Amino acid sequence: MIDETVAEIREMQTHSSSVVAVKAARSLRDLLDREYATLDEFERDLDHNAGALRRANPSHASLHRAMRAVTDAVLDNAETVDGAKDLLETAIEQETERVETGKREAAENAARTFADGETFLTHDYSSTVLEAVESATGRGARMTAYVTEARPRYLGRKMARTLAELDRVEPHLAVDAAAGYLLREVDPDRVVVGMDCIVGDTLYNRIGTFPIAAAAAKVGVPVVVVGSGTKIIDDEFRFENELRPPSEVMLEPVDGITLENPAYDATPISLVDEVITDEGVREF
Repeated sequence: MIDETVAEIREMQTHSSSVVAVKAARSLRDLLDREYATLDEFERDLDHNAGALRRANPSHASLHRAMRAVTDAVLDNAETVDGAKDLLETAIEQETERVETGKREAAENAARTFADGETFLTHDYSSTVLEAVESATGRGARMTAYVTEARPRYLGRKMARTLAELDRVEPHLAVDAAAGYLLREVDPDRVVVGMDCIVGDTLYNRIGTFPIAAAAAKVGVPVVVVGSGTKIIDDEFRFENELRPPSEVMLEPVDGITLENPAYDATPISLVDEVITDEGVREF
């Protein structure tokens, strides 16, 4: 299961970084069923596999933190293999609960900020933003959502389809390049996006977030970021952008052209008005 999870993370088959962190932590349960002759052998295997999972996507801060938390809780803290396995099982449960609770509470905090009749613009697919909208509509709020496609993987289309399943949401889907037009012509109440992570004074999120935030700042539309506090990380984490396959941009082979396909872009936090996490609302 660990090898399969590493491959899945590398292929980005799971889009939510919170889900990635939980999947990675749970995959380490495989080690509980393995036989080890010594404690050193077990600890080396844990360190190796946690490192492989962490390196599978170095852009995910929540994955980085989850793997660090699990290994810190186990390594050098047991005297026997069985004792180390007990620590590992507890650490997996605690880290999974921490990530899932953070995401759930961040969504609930964001849900309380949605007003009945609100119009918002969002980009890409954020399970936390989606959960917040679902919670707000469950309380009776009606809203209009404008979703940009998030090319080249079109994850925004998945977001729009999912929003369409909610009775009180009227979703609209647009190409990424229409964001500036929508911000001027529709004049939404705000932009609401998820986050991959915040490191220092920089928000890292799906490619296309930066130009939307810059355009929103120009026309005076507030930008709100929603996500678990586990995604806000200090300097121990160095964000590494993921360069996706060129075939996602152009299917047929092409000569003389270098195809660029970065997965994320960097948005200065100065362009963000609020960050909503499980700890509450932080204004900038």
